[in-house]
Amino acid sequence: MAHSDQRFIIGVDLGGTNIVVGAMPDDGSRHYALRSQPTMAEKGADVVVERISQMIREVMAATITEAGITRKQFAGVGIGAPGPLDRERGIVIVAPNLGWKDFPLRDRVAHEVGLPATLDNDANCATLGEWWIGAARGGRAVVGMTIGTGIGGGLVVDGRLWHGASDVAGEIGHTTIDMHGRRCKCGNYGCLEAYASGPNIAERAREQVSGDGDSVLTRMVGGNLDLITAHTVYEAAHAGDKIALDVVKETAAFLGAGVANLLNTFNPDVVVIAGGVTQAGEALFEPLRAEARRRAFRPAFDACRIVPGELDGAAGVVGAVATFRQQHPHVA
Repeated sequence: MAHSDQRFIIGVDLGGTNIVVGAMPDDGSRHYALRSQPTMAEKGADVVVERISQMIREVMAATITEAGITRKQFAGVGIGAPGPLDRERGIVIVAPNLGWKDFPLRDRVAHEVGLPATLDNDANCATLGEWWIGAARGGRAVVGMTIGTGIGGGLVVDGRLWHGASDVAGEIGHTTIDMHGRRCKCGNYGCLEAYASGPNIAERAREQVSGDGDSVLTRMVGGNLDLITAHTVYEAAHAGDKIALDVVKETAAFLGAGVANLLNTFNPDVVVIAGGVTQAGEALFEPLRAEARRRAFRPAFDACRIVPGELDGAAGVVGAVATFRQQHPHVA
């Protein structure tokens, strides 16, 4: 049972594939009523807002029952969303994986559920969540990378998110690792995201498998290569499949180069990598660290822990709660 004076915050993690919503007390001690549903971005922004609002209402009802609290104890809603944002106005400026432009997400959700809301970048949220109660606890200069439908990033300096001059700080997925490389959804060529995001991991595996009928991957999807996902690649790698292991190793090299750039630019004491890609385990992290070590200055590499996130599917929700707390310090 929660204290009658304890405040609760709802976290919303809006991704290109799924929406995850949950509630937490302001001390971060546990989560309640975590719910996940497909985003269905193709049905348009209004439908997504309605889905988010419905999920918030369900989470509030379940938390009231589970924690024995009243509706008055909910302080507000923290929302993490992809894309460059205008945080002051609560607007998603552009979200390529959702097909949105200049959408006033914060105020639409706040209006629907009758609670104050904050909006921050989803990867910023996940990074702050890992700093607050996850793998980056205690870090003074923390870089977070989230690898899912896209690749996002966040920077935490002395316990505060660093947003930069116009809220774009931490867009690690859109740093260029190959001048003449693959085209990215953002319109640039050779972005890290165009190689190492979930869909692009799957795409690279499909390209390699198409000439090889003997791969475990081919058998796992019954010969239908369109069904290969990043998750299939990790499973096949665990089963020892050569192509899958090669794709994971190559992914690790791309990410390691990206991390080395961050080590030399930002000199963090923790780099935390979250999202589905961490399912690949040491098959990913060992070559990733080796690549970062090869490319970064030695003192920068030696000072840094490069670790998988601890919060799994809840990182975005925990972080959205954490960003609301930071923007409303009187709540906690």
